[in-house]
Amino acid sequence: MQGRLINEEPKATPSLARPYARGPYNKCNDEEQWIRIGEGCPNRCPYCRESVECGVDPIYLPIPEIVRNKVKILDMNPLFKPRAAEILKDLGSRRVAGKVVHYEYICGIDYRFLTPELAVLLKENRFENIRLAWDWYFNHQMKVKDAVKMLVKAGYSSDDLTVFMICNWKVPYEQNMMKLDLCKIWRVKVADCYFDNQLAPNIKPIHWTDTQIKDFRARCRKHNQLVGFGIDPEYGK
Repeated sequence: MQGRLINEEPKATPSLARPYARGPYNKCNDEEQWIRIGEGCPNRCPYCRESVECGVDPIYLPIPEIVRNKVKILDMNPLFKPRAAEILKDLGSRRVAGKVVHYEYICGIDYRFLTPELAVLLKENRFENIRLAWDWYFNHQMKVKDAVKMLVKAGYSSDDLTVFMICNWKVPYEQNMMKLDLCKIWRVKVADCYFDNQLAPNIKPIHWTDTQIKDFRARCRKHNQLVGFGIDPEYGK
């Protein structure tokens, strides 16, 4: 039934999502460098190709020479790997032209593998724009809240954190609205991510209606304005 509150996680099934690229990746422009240094994920989420294509065991890829002071890492679930702390310290020790390097995990981190130690290492080694993936149901709220608290205690500002939410999938629109309400209280931003890698404006209804998709996108945009500015910058315009 459309919109009913479901809490049971579906069993792993082949995903309809497009497979992610595999293998080492290392490209750069004049300002930034993009790398992939690991693969694999144990979660086997039915909407994600990472576990299907790359397996559930950690795969370590060579860390290329870091040649830019801004580096974006494309790994899907970096913190589950046993050598995660070692890799964070290694990356944090790198210098380019005598200057420190700032990092960003583009695909976000999995709160299920975040620990106080790893939260501190992320901060100490200059990982910025931290994203947490809350793709499952509202009943995971306490675990996500604990992850936010770990990151804030490690030195991050709450309004520098972003929560990923999968949309247009089997998690109903109503539950994502409930999650959005909590993110208001936590003062963290939200990124609405759409099933099967669809991007606006070409999002086709799959498990949500077109009205729900457009409404949630608008609500996330306004939410992020309020978190970022502390006021509604469009009020009165």
